[in-house]
Amino acid sequence: MIKIVTVCGNGIGSSLMLKMKIEEICEEQGIAAQVESSDFNAALGKDCDLLVTVKELASQLEGGKRRVAVIRSYINKKKIISDILPVLQELNQH
Repeated sequence: MIKIVTVCGNGIGSSLMLKMKIEEICEEQGIAAQVESSDFNAALGKDCDLLVTVKELASQLEGGKRRVAVIRSYINKKKIISDILPVLQELNQH
């Protein structure tokens, strides 16, 4: 099972919307994933396989064993799919 953390500045609205979209995508693709939403500061200490956020925050989260996926939108499902589906499929293979 892939552990995914969605990240936005405050961890309230945007990351929660993204969490729900990623859960939908994983379910549709048959990918087992545990998804949680988080604010930026809490995300720094999260144990996960993948952090998903926008470009503005991604550069500050990169480094270490966790992978960081950059999305262009927190709510546009088509954009989210094109941004992270290859990463999800790759992580699901391992």
